[in-house]
Amino acid sequence: MPAPAKVLMLDTVKVGEHLPELPVQVTATTVILGALASRDWRPMHHDRDFAINRNGTRDIFMNTPNLAAWFERYITDWTGSRGRIGKMKFRMRDSIFPGDTMVFRGTVQQVGTDATGCGWTDLHVTVGVGEKMCTECHARVALPTSASDNPWLRRGTQWRP
Repeated sequence: MPAPAKVLMLDTVKVGEHLPELPVQVTATTVILGALASRDWRPMHHDRDFAINRNGTRDIFMNTPNLAAWFERYITDWTGSRGRIGKMKFRMRDSIFPGDTMVFRGTVQQVGTDATGCGWTDLHVTVGVGEKMCTECHARVALPTSASDNPWLRRGTQWRP
């Protein structure tokens, strides 16, 4: 029998809490499949010669939707199955290339409930390579406030990220 799905409850989350780090070894496949999945056919995400000789970069590099998907994975790995991302905004500052190990780190900035009773946590998440911070992300994530609460069931006026 499979283990029960992890469910992070709002009352267990504290401001200042650090999310577990997630290191990911980036390969050319990581970059290319992410671009392919997001239908980004621009050659700097799959053609090494173009990226180096026409763009002046050291290699092909990760595109925006691919990085967004990695942020979502990092956040929902932490929250478990009932965590629901309400908003996510990020700014890419530097490129991520094959051969890099990108490391995701996060910190809880705020915890509370809104007028509808929906539980929220605001996160600051970064992805870096070595000492270089490549992208900074701010996310607002709904978490259950009780065993019977499920943010995924909220609609209309009950869902105000």
